[in-house]
Amino acid sequence: MRIRLNSVHVKNQADALAFYTGILGFEKKMDLPLGEEFRWLTVVSPEEPDAAQLLLEPNSHPAASAYQAALFKDGIPVASFEVTNVDGEFARLSTLGVRFTAEPVDVGGSKIAVFDDTCGNLIQMYEVADE
Repeated sequence: MRIRLNSVHVKNQADALAFYTGILGFEKKMDLPLGEEFRWLTVVSPEEPDAAQLLLEPNSHPAASAYQAALFKDGIPVASFEVTNVDGEFARLSTLGVRFTAEPVDVGGSKIAVFDDTCGNLIQMYEVADE
């Protein structure tokens, strides 16, 4: 058993693609039409293009949009992305206008920060401390 795909619900797939590729630096992997309105749209890390894909999934179902809104309101990230340097990524993303809800903080064995992906989600990034 392997993890090859995970998803985040997004308010608008085109806006999400622009943020996840243009700001975060992911690369588009798949973009297939699903009817007239939606797409099977995935992104990957350029560092691991054949690893797990992130599906930018429409939040069009009422349960999905309610779940997404509740997590955002409560300040709960929907995903975590590993980085090698949280402080460096915080500085880079802040320069690009990304809004952080939690600045970098040591949490015992790692450092984390949380940002708004502009698509209805909070995303945590983390750095594992050197052992």
